[in-house]
Amino acid sequence: MPIISWSDSYSVNVPKIDAQHKKLFVLINDLHEAMSQGKGKDALGAILDGLLDYTRVHFADEEKMLAKVNYPDLPAQKAEHAAFILKISELQTDFRAGKAAMTMPVMAFLKDWLVNHILKNDKKYAPFMKD
Repeated sequence: MPIISWSDSYSVNVPKIDAQHKKLFVLINDLHEAMSQGKGKDALGAILDGLLDYTRVHFADEEKMLAKVNYPDLPAQKAEHAAFILKISELQTDFRAGKAAMTMPVMAFLKDWLVNHILKNDKKYAPFMKD
């Protein structure tokens, strides 16, 4: 059962960004499913690597689009993105070193961060992206 499901309420009405957000939902659900099924460290590590890599790609694309429209809150958006990348990188490092496990609180953090970021931050730029 997915930990997070896409709905139109998450749409920022930018097809490329919505598609990337949907992919992030899939990756978080894949990580949750692997954790729930007791998959090994290598499987979880590979999914976590994929999530981190794709998040970097998504943030870079989003920031490039926002720069093109001179989005006034771009610095704040970049700061949020950098903080999340740092958190995921630390989680990945700790997981690989055996210092942290994929737990429900970790999954809840990932889900909540993504949902809140889309609804509270990304939705703000939707009007700037109309053209």
